[in-house]
Amino acid sequence: MRRFQDYDQMLEWLFGQFPSYQTVGGRAYKSGIDTMMAFDALLGHPHREFRSIHVAGTNGKGSTCSMLAAALAACGLRVGLYTSPHMTDFRERMKIVEWGAGRPFGEGSSFVMVPRGFVQDFVGRFFDFFESEKPSFFEITTAMAFSWFASERVDIAVIETGLGGRLDSTNIITPLLSVITNIGLEHCQYLGDTLEAIASEKAGIIKPAVPALIGESLPETRPVFESAAKASPLYFASEVEPFLDVTPADLDLAGDCQALNLRTAQAALKVLAERCPGLEAGRLAEGLRHAAAITGLHGRWETVRCAGEGRARIICDAGHNAHAFRWIREQIDKYSCDYGRIVFILGVVADKDLDAIAGFLPRDVDYIFTQPTSGRALPVADLANALHDCGITGRIARTLPEALALADTLAGESDLIFIAGSCYLISDLLSLIALH
Repeated sequence: MRRFQDYDQMLEWLFGQFPSYQTVGGRAYKSGIDTMMAFDALLGHPHREFRSIHVAGTNGKGSTCSMLAAALAACGLRVGLYTSPHMTDFRERMKIVEWGAGRPFGEGSSFVMVPRGFVQDFVGRFFDFFESEKPSFFEITTAMAFSWFASERVDIAVIETGLGGRLDSTNIITPLLSVITNIGLEHCQYLGDTLEAIASEKAGIIKPAVPALIGESLPETRPVFESAAKASPLYFASEVEPFLDVTPADLDLAGDCQALNLRTAQAALKVLAERCPGLEAGRLAEGLRHAAAITGLHGRWETVRCAGEGRARIICDAGHNAHAFRWIREQIDKYSCDYGRIVFILGVVADKDLDAIAGFLPRDVDYIFTQPTSGRALPVADLANALHDCGITGRIARTLPEALALADTLAGESDLIFIAGSCYLISDLLSLIALH
């Protein structure tokens, strides 16, 4: 047991002693779940106190989790929501979402984040375990979320994996439904360098007799899922008939990529509705429509500044890998008809496959290269040099505030400033906006 003077001191210690993947990358990665299982046993297996939905995949996990949590909350359920990384506040990773049936949308807050007191007490109580067993940052936060959800008696929790699936800390749960959004090449040093290998790791969340839903499959990955689900009911979202009156245009989550996430969420809710009586279609649909507002989700094709007073509209997106940049390029190409000029502020972390990303970067835009404040950031000069070798050039700004100031000299009210490349760059942006 260790007592901290206050929450900020505790959080500084936690981030210092157990750096997250968000800050240091691969040095935070810990293969295997033995430590997590030991921690879970010490806690008394809190995840067994509530039902859960488990979500893995390369992209779209956060949006899909928010859609599911919002839809279930709209039916009157008390829903735990565990996602990562956070944007501006560590506590964003753990939320309880409530929006009772019959309650008008927008009436009061619909979610709470884990209280500072709970976080501080949890870290203090298990200080000796941390010192002796050296759990990873993600193992600590996962155990913390499960403990909080159990103590708050949530009806169900939507749990997002961190990196992978089979060896992910969250994979100690036995959910009502396992969801895999899609498969792309990322984190190859940990998950494998082929789509089949990565699919196999993600498919590790599939449990015997537990229904599994695949949001998007490819010829290379479908056989992997079919093999992993031999003892489980298996569904493919493209083959599940939509049953809710919701279209992508109805969502408060923007971006064409949300059409696939909506299809996945709709299919997941249909599978759940067949097994959980009382999930009323109208309320599920209303929750889906307002998913971002209900759960507090940010950074998904989000407009953070509207055009006006001579200044351009600013849109940001947390897309950060080649799989996501497929959608970014298609969306930007569509926007080219709506704006006189598009200024693209791009910053990435050092472990990204820039050659793969470069193949999907839009060409008819004005680039400003910068870097996030994360310790994992790729220095802006290295980014500019690497993309120059791929035939992509742009201006350099050492910091995001400098990049924004430069963008405002290039873009006017009829133009667009778009920011993407890293969750940490979007975190910087949202923090900057909160200060003004």
